[in-house]
Amino acid sequence: MNEESERSQRHTARMARKKAVVDAAIAHASEQRGVLLVLTGNGKGKSSSAFGMVARTLGHGMTAAVFQFIKGKGDTGEQSFFQRQANLRWERCGEGFTWETQSRERDMAAARMGWDKARVALGDPSVHLVILDEMTYLFKYGYLSLEEVLSVIASRPAHQHVVVTGRAAPEALCMAADTVSEIADIKHAFRAGVMAQPGIDL
Repeated sequence: MNEESERSQRHTARMARKKAVVDAAIAHASEQRGVLLVLTGNGKGKSSSAFGMVARTLGHGMTAAVFQFIKGKGDTGEQSFFQRQANLRWERCGEGFTWETQSRERDMAAARMGWDKARVALGDPSVHLVILDEMTYLFKYGYLSLEEVLSVIASRPAHQHVVVTGRAAPEALCMAADTVSEIADIKHAFRAGVMAQPGIDL
């Protein structure tokens, strides 16, 4: 038997073992219910990942609701695109980044108004996915009570999925979540003087 044949046989045996492990894991995961996902970390891509799940939800003919906290006032590509889709509610729940508004009172009022809207979606069984984009900052700045938000999320319809994004997710939120992903900041073009650009950053 030549070297290439031996490599092929080893590969086949290795993939057979891997398939057995994967099949067993799939068989074990038999529960179907709504999950809470947290996307955190200093790296780029947390909101983009959440919006990918919006696309999946809409692609399956289900409904989604997006609530964007803190974000700037400028239109983004994802908002322009998704607002043209059926089965989606998109709410901008802030007046811009905190360094733009420079008013804690205005930011707190906007956060509360946005949360009041999000609470309605979190109690609506017709909504399959709720995105709470950049919500972690509301906890960091003391705009909202984490305990209140976790209580509402815990009492949502059983099939509803929730995604919370933002840096520095509090430990209690991560503990309550079913899935937590931390996106690391390794390198960013902005620090090299490259401006934020449509299609990539906004």
